[in-house]
Amino acid sequence: MTRRRSVMSEQFKAELAKDLGFYETVQREGWGGIRTKDAGNMVKRAIQIAEQTAAKSPQT
Repeated sequence: MTRRRSVMSEQFKAELAKDLGFYETVQREGWGGIRTKDAGNMVKRAIQIAEQTAAKSPQT
């Protein structure tokens, strides 16, 4: 089985986990230890940040 390359950097994922309150779980158990709900919330937050960033960027 091949591992898929992550779209988000480890640093960005760690920041999201800290913001959402489950970074301690990641430190203790790794990314596989987080709940599905937490992973979903992380993706939602990443999308919000991407949309906000895109809205602030000048359109070309």
